[in-house]
Amino acid sequence: MSNVITVLDNGHPISFTFDNINAYHGGGFPGGVAHALKAMQAAFPLLSDTPLERREVTIVTAFSGPGGRDALEMVTRALTEGRLTVDKSISDHPGPYVFRFSYRGRTAEAVIKPGHVKEEFVTLGAKQDKTPDEIARHEELKAEMAYRLLPLAAEQIYNASVITQQVVP
Repeated sequence: MSNVITVLDNGHPISFTFDNINAYHGGGFPGGVAHALKAMQAAFPLLSDTPLERREVTIVTAFSGPGGRDALEMVTRALTEGRLTVDKSISDHPGPYVFRFSYRGRTAEAVIKPGHVKEEFVTLGAKQDKTPDEIARHEELKAEMAYRLLPLAAEQIYNASVITQQVVP
């Protein structure tokens, strides 16, 4: 499957690959990069038939991880420009994997489907004072999640739907 997302920057197409985004991020949380990329891939087509103007996208998400944050920032510049909000209360699902993207009067929500985040990953991520072996295992799980998700279509990972649509007179 494609691991590319294309947006517009003042009308000019600009494409980002997982590898581009992960390099920008620094590689520490590749699973978060993959999640944000797949959420954007699932939701953006619901907002427009053409690539979105990146600086017009507003994001509210329950996901606060640095990989996801950096992916959203690189593609949309929403963090730098004050259009990215982390709000844990929007998720009535297990975990923070809920993303709401607003663009030109429409909002689409991408919510993770069950089975894509391993319980071991969640448990280790929440654990304080990890042993060196647990730290190493958690790092393995971060990479494993990214490379398990990347070959899948976004629609296999996230349910996306339009949740608001402004009626234009």
